[in-house]
Amino acid sequence: MRFALDSADVSAIRFGISPGHELAHAVRAALNPAAHPLQWGWFRGMRDRIPAEPFALLAEVIGADSYMPDFLSATPSGEMAPDDEAARLRLVSEDRIAYDLAKMVRRSEGARRRRLQAMVDDPASAREVIADAWSAVWESALAPHWDQLVRIARADIAVRARRIADAGLGSMVDSLHSSVSWDGGAMRVRTRFHTEDVDGAGRGLVLVPSVMMAGRGCAVITEPPAVPTLFYPAQGVSTDWHAPPADAAGALAALLGEGRARLLLALHRPRTTSDAASDAALAVSTASHHLAILRGSGLVDSTRDGPRVLHARTPLGEALAARGPVGG
Repeated sequence: MRFALDSADVSAIRFGISPGHELAHAVRAALNPAAHPLQWGWFRGMRDRIPAEPFALLAEVIGADSYMPDFLSATPSGEMAPDDEAARLRLVSEDRIAYDLAKMVRRSEGARRRRLQAMVDDPASAREVIADAWSAVWESALAPHWDQLVRIARADIAVRARRIADAGLGSMVDSLHSSVSWDGGAMRVRTRFHTEDVDGAGRGLVLVPSVMMAGRGCAVITEPPAVPTLFYPAQGVSTDWHAPPADAAGALAALLGEGRARLLLALHRPRTTSDAASDAALAVSTASHHLAILRGSGLVDSTRDGPRVLHARTPLGEALAARGPVGG
């Protein structure tokens, strides 16, 4: 698969996070744990909590491999929250629901094919039951671990952004996965089931690290109205990625001091001094002092945005914060 990117597309390459994509691959990991060894610990912890009927419905819609309906994932953004994804899912057009599910019908057989066809015939009802099932499975499968999943994704994004700064866009693209390469003005992706030449047409490209997808390959969304999107396995996913972070948060406080640790953890997205101080339960003057020390240590970067100064974690800061609790 080849993504042709002109100068307008290159200037619009950005990163995102997708709750919908993560949940879809969580369903696939639960359907076939043997193909997802890094998810075994997560699976053991959630398999007795997940609601059977909603899970079974999502499993039929998503399938165990290959294509899944594009409507399950919005065009991801850095601030896409699970509640936003759930609300968006209820607003997908009936035509889009029917179009994507018809693809699943062609890839299924027997009773599953008949049930999917019934959804195609009544897309409004299908949208409601799928959205209800999405919310039910989300609460049991990923909601308890979403903060940690987001930390891993943001740490990956920070590393990729640093690589662009140090070695250029092509080097960063080459580092995403063994199946992805940069070839002049195009990104090439080896896929198992699909080949296509995609013209960015000025829409850019969204790069999305994924914790739940298997590491053997990448996934793409290419059909409008979605922006061309590449999902790739995130760095830093271990068998205990889902583990409670309380002990590591204490270790971070022992290393940096409690106030500076709270501030670093509060910078899960760019924040003003006053916002970060509020999240960390610190006086603004104290937060300003700690931020100066964190900045001098290479853990925080500060940039001016109009009248505001925004503070964000550097790649080193992301690495240190990767096991502490996310701020509000």
